Amino acid sequence: MDWGTDLWDQYDGIDKHTQSGLDLVDRYVKFVKERTEIEQSYAKQLRNLSKKYLKRGSKEEQECGFTNHQSFQDILNELNDYAGQRELIAENMMTGICVELTKYLQDLKQERKTYLADAKKAQQNLESSFKQLENTKRRFAKEWGEAEKATQQAEKIENDSNAIKADVKQHAHAKTHTAEECRNDYAAQLQKYNKEQKTFYYTEIPQLFNKLQDMDERRIRCLAEGYSQFADIEKKVLPIISKCLDGVSMAGRNANGKQDSMRFIEQHKSGFERPAEVDFEDYSQGIKPASSDANLNQPKVRTKLWPFSHKKTKPPAAEDFSHLPPEQRKKKLQSKIDDITKDLQKELDQSEALEKMRGVYEQSPQMGDPASLEPQITQTTQNVGRLRGQLTKYESWMAEAFRGDYSTNTAVNNNQYSPMSADPSQNIYSEFDEDFDEDAETPIGQATALYSFQGTSEGTVSITEGEQLSVMESDKGDGWMRVQRANRDEGYIPSSYVKF
Repeated sequence: MDWGTDLWDQYDGIDKHTQSGLDLVDRYVKFVKERTEIEQSYAKQLRNLSKKYLKRGSKEEQECGFTNHQSFQDILNELNDYAGQRELIAENMMTGICVELTKYLQDLKQERKTYLADAKKAQQNLESSFKQLENTKRRFAKEWGEAEKATQQAEKIENDSNAIKADVKQHAHAKTHTAEECRNDYAAQLQKYNKEQKTFYYTEIPQLFNKLQDMDERRIRCLAEGYSQFADIEKKVLPIISKCLDGVSMAGRNANGKQDSMRFIEQHKSGFERPAEVDFEDYSQGIKPASSDANLNQPKVRTKLWPFSHKKTKPPAAEDFSHLPPEQRKKKLQSKIDDITKDLQKELDQSEALEKMRGVYEQSPQMGDPASLEPQITQTTQNVGRLRGQLTKYESWMAEAFRGDYSTNTAVNNNQYSPMSADPSQNIYSEFDEDFDEDAETPIGQATALYSFQGTSEGTVSITEGEQLSVMESDKGDGWMRVQRANRDEGYIPSSYVKF
């Protein structure tokens, strides 16, 4: 079954049906466009929501060290990725459905217009042929009637004179001849029309209607593909969306209360001992109060300590982190030592590379001038000396921090309830004793300075020619050793690295 055979007389119906199909494609394109706008708006709102709750800054970064805070940040990141997938859905729907169907729709409109115009043209040609047939038919009928009338007149004047009879017969003969010609023209035109009509109804119209049927079926297939893409496009991103949701679930499993409690302890543990018991002052045994008699009956005010104290004044930061409690100070010092160690290793690697390069230049002058490396070598040497000085300084502070634990705790216990600590705003962290006695480090040898050196950078010491030095650490293969002044009577003498 096809349109050309079964719907040969349904031109108007085919016209409306194909137009309705094109209108449906147009409606579907508009529908998908609105869907993409919704997806884009949804994605934008999700991104704004994620951005709104993402934490930034030092305080937030510190809080993100806790698993429950970090899990929430992970959820926000996954939500941002999820929003990206919604944007991808909108983009693919716009390019894969809307753009393609819009372009195809324009082609279908032009194709349909061509087929319908050809059908109308064929119809007009057939109608024109039919008019010609009607004209030849009317002319034949007219001429045949006039010929019969002339023949009848010729029969009536059969007994008239020869002259009149001859004229009438000649006229009747002429009319009959003309009528015969019109009859032949009519028969030829009729044959022509029937042939054209047969071609029109059995060839031209069926072909055009079948082409319209094929066009409409192609339209439906293309539209059906667009229907499927509406789901397939979203299915393609479902694995990634599923990963985003899995990431959210993983964030929930990563939140660990015990781990967060331990981290909180690490961040805030001061290292102080708990306050000692308050001694009983028995004034009945002759002990005189430190205050006047007027204050004898006044109760002694105990200094409020954390967690009962109010907001305390933050002490100024010190380079050796002595403003921090012991535990926090040791963590900061260790972190600083690790950073300096990494930087020092980089400088040592660079120094070694420069020395090798200088050796290559000295052996093969055509490859480069060794003198050109001197500024870099000098700068690297200075950097190594500076970093080693800093490392020694922070290591000495670290040793001080470990040695000072006992004395610090003792000082805190002894001073917790002294009259000087009665001010609630006083920071208990500044109360521990910073004085300490350095354990003597046994030197491994002696050395004499061959020339004077004026230390200017941080972590370096000045040395006078002929000065006796104690070697505290031997050469490790890089040309450096750690030395210290031999005279230790002046108290703590910092050591320094020198190149020999």
